[in-house]
Amino acid sequence: MTRTQKPGLRARMAVGASAVAVAATIWGVTALVATDDHTTHRQENAARPGEAGGGPDEGGGGPDEGGGAGAPTGAGAGGAPAAPAGLPDTIAHASEGGGNTVNITIDDGPDPRWTPQVLDVLARHGVKAVFCMIGPQAKAHPELVRQVVAAGHRLCDHTMNHDTAMDKKPAAYQEAQILDAKKLIEEAAGGGAKVEYYRAPGGAFTPDSRRIAAAHGMRPLGWNVDTKDFGRPGTAAIVDAVKREIGNGPTVLFHDGGGDRRQTVEALDQVLTWLKEQGRPTGFPVRTAP
Repeated sequence: MTRTQKPGLRARMAVGASAVAVAATIWGVTALVATDDHTTHRQENAARPGEAGGGPDEGGGGPDEGGGAGAPTGAGAGGAPAAPAGLPDTIAHASEGGGNTVNITIDDGPDPRWTPQVLDVLARHGVKAVFCMIGPQAKAHPELVRQVVAAGHRLCDHTMNHDTAMDKKPAAYQEAQILDAKKLIEEAAGGGAKVEYYRAPGGAFTPDSRRIAAAHGMRPLGWNVDTKDFGRPGTAAIVDAVKREIGNGPTVLFHDGGGDRRQTVEALDQVLTWLKEQGRPTGFPVRTAP
């Protein structure tokens, strides 16, 4: 090998090593995002007992999320319009039924295999729930959206792409994620049905996203009990999570999309039986100020 060939070889080796490093970095970031997507939900959305700000069930935003009842509702830095009178942009947790009423919420559908099974369980127990839908999923399965509405359940906007990092994105991106999904869900539902709530993927609420949602008739919706059902920990573990965390507040998080939800269907049936035994009725989350 000549002296002039050696630098060229070293350069090619360096480029190859850099490509491998970049590929490894991309894979690592992708794996991290996939892990964070559902198994490590942000908890700033979850109201904690005795938390200041709008009462124990009405606070729930972190220090930057405007969780208090006195949070401003004017236009934000991204130019989001103010919320309509009577529809707060704070994150809701309380139930319209008050007292011991529990809110059942179902995320990431609709799914042609699992949503009908979830609907069957809810119907057997006479329970109404909030379905937080992904926009393209609703467009792909309008018959399921219509079934949800016909059964008396409520609709919730869960964005277009379930981007759990959308709180790091510009306000214009957040607005598109929220409003494009709302449009697709309502078109799929037909009959003038409205999306009444907005739930940020992974709890990634921002002041702008909350104001955008409220300005378009959707109350930001958090959760208090994360069943961890997305990770399929086992039916018993899902049920135990509800029993263990129900003291945190009334809103319980389940999933009907994103994969095999067999454990969720079984656990939901057991949870609803247990709630009835405990004398805990079910209802819808609040949309207006308490």
